[in-house]
Amino acid sequence: MGEGSAGPGPRSLETRAQIAQGGPVWGGRRTEPGLTRSCRGAFRSPRPSPKSGQADGTSEESLHRDIQKLKEKRDMLDEEISQFISEGYSVDELEDHITQLHEYNDIKDVGQMLMGKLAVIRGVTTKELYPEFGLDMND
Repeated sequence: MGEGSAGPGPRSLETRAQIAQGGPVWGGRRTEPGLTRSCRGAFRSPRPSPKSGQADGTSEESLHRDIQKLKEKRDMLDEEISQFISEGYSVDELEDHITQLHEYNDIKDVGQMLMGKLAVIRGVTTKELYPEFGLDMND
């Protein structure tokens, strides 16, 4: 009885015995139990190590710069909001518009899904179906 027959041959018994003794056999050579060669090196973090004297790698000066940039961005957004309000836009109108856009996107997603299913049934691409339904490729 050899490999490929109905029962285990002598080679498969040898392999099982070697595995039972402490490790798998690869290419007729027993590997060491535990880590593979590529994993035996020292761990190197993908994050850069913090500079001396800094617990998390950021300086107080860079934190102050980040805070200043955020304050400037907040001021710019406040200015834009004031401009929109002066032009007659309201927050309620904006929220209603966003809600309508979400509803439109949901309906469009359902339409795309149906077009995809129809294309599969017909064995064509969805692109080929667009003219049949009077749709532009940008729709």
